Amino acid sequence: MDAIHRSEEISLAQIYLQNEAAYNCVAEMGELGLVQFRDLNADVSPFQRKYVAEIRRCDEMERKLRYLEREIKRDDIPILDTGESPEAPQPREMSDLEATFEKLEHELREVNQNEEMLKKNFVELTELKHILRKTQTFFEEGDAESQVFSELDMTDHAEPTSQLMAAFRYVFTTDSKNSTETERQALDSLNAEESPSHDNARLIQDRGDGTNAKAHLKFVAGIIQRDHLVGFDRLLWHACRGNVFLRQAEITESLSDASGNTVNKVVFIIFFQGDQLKSRVKKICEAYHATLYPCPDTPQERREMSIGVMTRIEDLKTVLGQTQDHRHRVLVAAAKNVRLWMAKVRKIKSIYYTLNMCNVDLTQKCLVAEVWFPKLEEDRIRISLKRGSDESGSTVAPIFHVMQNVKEKHPTYNRTNKFTRSFQNIVDAYGIASYREINPAPYTIITFPFLFAIMFGDFGHGTIMMLFGLFLILREKQLEAARIRDDIFQTFFGGRYVIFLMGCFSIYTGIIYNDAFSKSFNLFGSAWSNSINEKTLHDLISSGGEKILTLEPNVSYDGSPYPIGVDPIWNLADTNKLNFLNSMKMKASVLIGISQMTFGLGLSYYNHKFFQSRLDIIYVFIPQMLFLTSIFIYLCFQIVVKWIAYDYAGGYTKFGYYYPGAGCAPALLIGLINMFMMKDREKGFVVDNTQGSHEYLGACHTNFWYPGQSFFETIFLLIALACIPVMLFAKPYFLWKENQMRTANGHAQLKTVELILLLIALTMIPIMLFVKPLLLRRAHKRRNLARPASREELLSILTDEDSSVRADVNEDDAQVYHYEDTSDKPAGHGHGHGEEFNFGDIMVYQAIHTIEFALGCISHTASYLRLWALSLAHAQLSDVLWSMVFRHAFELDGYVGAIATFVLFFIFAFLTLAILVLMEGLSAFLHALRLHWVEFQSKFYAGDGYVFNPFSFEKILEDARNTEDTQ
Repeated sequence: MDAIHRSEEISLAQIYLQNEAAYNCVAEMGELGLVQFRDLNADVSPFQRKYVAEIRRCDEMERKLRYLEREIKRDDIPILDTGESPEAPQPREMSDLEATFEKLEHELREVNQNEEMLKKNFVELTELKHILRKTQTFFEEGDAESQVFSELDMTDHAEPTSQLMAAFRYVFTTDSKNSTETERQALDSLNAEESPSHDNARLIQDRGDGTNAKAHLKFVAGIIQRDHLVGFDRLLWHACRGNVFLRQAEITESLSDASGNTVNKVVFIIFFQGDQLKSRVKKICEAYHATLYPCPDTPQERREMSIGVMTRIEDLKTVLGQTQDHRHRVLVAAAKNVRLWMAKVRKIKSIYYTLNMCNVDLTQKCLVAEVWFPKLEEDRIRISLKRGSDESGSTVAPIFHVMQNVKEKHPTYNRTNKFTRSFQNIVDAYGIASYREINPAPYTIITFPFLFAIMFGDFGHGTIMMLFGLFLILREKQLEAARIRDDIFQTFFGGRYVIFLMGCFSIYTGIIYNDAFSKSFNLFGSAWSNSINEKTLHDLISSGGEKILTLEPNVSYDGSPYPIGVDPIWNLADTNKLNFLNSMKMKASVLIGISQMTFGLGLSYYNHKFFQSRLDIIYVFIPQMLFLTSIFIYLCFQIVVKWIAYDYAGGYTKFGYYYPGAGCAPALLIGLINMFMMKDREKGFVVDNTQGSHEYLGACHTNFWYPGQSFFETIFLLIALACIPVMLFAKPYFLWKENQMRTANGHAQLKTVELILLLIALTMIPIMLFVKPLLLRRAHKRRNLARPASREELLSILTDEDSSVRADVNEDDAQVYHYEDTSDKPAGHGHGHGEEFNFGDIMVYQAIHTIEFALGCISHTASYLRLWALSLAHAQLSDVLWSMVFRHAFELDGYVGAIATFVLFFIFAFLTLAILVLMEGLSAFLHALRLHWVEFQSKFYAGDGYVFNPFSFEKILEDARNTEDTQ
């Protein structure tokens, strides 16, 4: 029984492990996942622990495996992940894994380096191929070059610079078929580009004639990115003062750089004259990251170079393909094992990390570990330790010693499965349960969906939510395998069983409310009938007016309630529908809320009983229960009695008072206020309590409605008030009294101890007086009989009482050890009963607890009215959405009506899912969460524990996998 309602019993044990068996034993503990290791070296830096070198080796292996994973993902190679957990490798396998990873990384880096170099060469050769092609086209268009220079000879008085530029323009614009037109364009260019002033700053000096300029003409060719071309051309023109000529042609095909990115490039050729311009042109090309390539001057050399380039490109393609194939084969082989290797490395690392938490004994031959473990699993833990020792070949079995009377705070361990885990997470989000206190999660499985459904009650909306949860449950294996890491989806998927139960309970409450998308279903026939005669209806129709008609319950209601839920006739009652539903839901909320608070208070009794806290039972639980019963359970009793005893018609006697009708039904809220005010009121409902009388006695709904009500309410109020000082002062007083008695007993015992010590001291006087001289005398006689010995040696032997001889079985000699008494000595006259008693702290804590409970009962009861408020809001929103959206589709006929129905249905469905199911569902979920955390759990749940976190390979690998997926 306790295994369900309380956390499991946890024990603390010491494990003594031989060095050679420690690794295998810890590995078995990791596979078992039932022990939590304590860090016995918390004050030691992580870099100073015993196995720090092994952990660094594991980090290095992890780095290499991550590098392999990146390369595999870059090539879009699927990584085989079977989800299987391999066994932890033996320590001797660690070197083999390191060698394998080192070989793979070295091979892969070498292949990548070669591939990068080959790609770079391929890009350069491809660019050179395009340069040779384009420049060949440039020079083929210069067939009229000789004609230009001959024409320049006739212009002796023209400036050489202008002649050169005209020649450039002519060379690259002349067509052999229309040389006359080209000559005319060259002449126009010559006249247009003449500079009005010429000074010594010109970069091209006068050389006499055009033939001399032709002889000294030079050029460079290269590749530049198309985006840089405009700025490159502008800077080139300004920096060289117009003394260069640029010709460019775009490469139609896209080229790839060494990193694999696609870029658009342009071939250019620049003509200039002189070394000074050549140097400046090269600097500008370097600034714009333009690549210059050698280009022969003659067509024959260009053709030969082009053929050689094409041959080298084909060879590079072959070598590059082989390199990529080899790299692909290496990565495919690694992809089959990389997940397996990563799991092994993480297991090795976690084992050594755990071993670093162990302490090393003085002989350096075994490790000492302290672990928390579930007491029920002790046999399995011992078997695992024995299995690990056998695998290591150790001749000494591990020692598993369970420690008794541990005063340290124990961790809390609640077993969960995939169904209960989400509900346990709801509880743990408020706070981890204290060790062995009642766990609210089993009760939350029922109460949480039920409170949610009260606020969300709708058959249609509940069905949608239930089907969504059912889909997640039925497809949970496929969805887990898909490894969808979206945070919102993970939230819904983790709470799939909560969503399913919330939907099921909402369907139930929707049936109780008889509400499905704001509509009611008349399945069993209404118990109400039309009691208005036809003449009244005919006269109303004839007059053409409107009048609100009311069905009298004593006439129209046949007395048999609807079989389940609310009668559907109330869906048609526009006038008093809300009044009826508000009254019903508000009273139901109060009943459910006080019932849950009472249940939570009852659970606190079992907590006090389990921890054997008699003071808490007598002076906390009983006063709290009396306080709650005197006011709030009494209110619930009145609600139930009013529902059962009184109806609309009246005309009968109840509890000795004649009840005339609905107008005198007891007003419970006003009655509760009058109870606190101890206000005197009339007794009964009518004057003289006469049968059939309709002369009301004052405000009859506020009068006493059962005999002795004033007496009982006064008693209840006095009991409630009397409970407050009991809760406030009783427990602190008895704790103080117990401490005083313990202190008095301690002083009495101290007097006895002092008397005994006095007697011992008196006895020691003759010992100190006579023993040493007698021993000296005996030693003197021995010295005379045996070899002589000095007095100093004798005194050193006699007085060295703290020396002892200890032989080490693993050494050939013996050693003398000096023992120093390090036992704790009492610093004063402490009582030895734990912490010092502080009455002030206890009193303050109890005062806070009492005030919180007394005021909390009132505020928590009011807080449960949110069940009524949210249920009303949800129903009204559903009604508004139906009447304002979907109902208009039924007001149209024909094709227009069909189209409107189709369109408005999807609008209605979208708004229903977005607002009523998602947003309203989230709101109801948060309110149900608050009711459980504050109103329910505060009655019995401390929540100041810490979770049991066992060393488990499964959890370690799962956390690492989740971390990788989120990156």
